[in-house]
Amino acid sequence: MRWTVDHSSQEPLQHQIAGCVRHGVAAGELTAGEQLPPAAELAVALSVDRNTVLAAYRQLRDEGLLEFRRGRGARVTSGAPVASVTEAAHALIAVARAQGLGRAELIRLIEELT
Repeated sequence: MRWTVDHSSQEPLQHQIAGCVRHGVAAGELTAGEQLPPAAELAVALSVDRNTVLAAYRQLRDEGLLEFRRGRGARVTSGAPVASVTEAAHALIAVARAQGLGRAELIRLIEELT
């Protein structure tokens, strides 16, 4: 799995770290039960504060993607929701069409939100 963050990005570092984990799960690079790196080690590797990594891990725990076990660290849950970006895009297009949005309007909306 590839852990990367862009320190010059406006996106908060904890969201970037959480995104790496989500991508790893969706791509099958992280599987149920797999242990994530300890927060302190990942923080050093990414040149971020340990609390930033912990915040990302807590966010993912709250989403149901990770579980914490004392002495065992953070692990991917067996019931981790795995959604393909392609599947989500198809669902978004279907909702947009149902609400009468055209392609250009949907693209404009996405660009405004990112």
